[in-house]
Amino acid sequence: MNYTYKLLPNHPEELGGGTADIILRIEDGAYIPMHTDNTDYQEYLKWIEEGNTPLPAEVIEIQAEQWKRDRLTEYPKHNDCIHALLDGGDTLTELQAKRQAIKLKYPKP
Repeated sequence: MNYTYKLLPNHPEELGGGTADIILRIEDGAYIPMHTDNTDYQEYLKWIEEGNTPLPAEVIEIQAEQWKRDRLTEYPKHNDCIHALLDGGDTLTELQAKRQAIKLKYPKP
């Protein structure tokens, strides 16, 4: 059987960082450790030597949605939103302006 492989992304900084030391074999979902004594890894290295290229690693969710976490740290707290809704007027307008500025600072990709 001909296999294809996919590189896995490095561990995100939020989880301690570090290099991923496994490869995904697509057809059967096997995670292959990068150890030279592992026969599946040896097969992968032979596949590379034959001129094949693994699928690239994708940015994982934790990194891809950093803008959401950045916004959440700066958005007004729930109590501030409730008071702005109850008070209305300038308080609500100021809160909406603050939220809009944060959205511009951390735009969606």
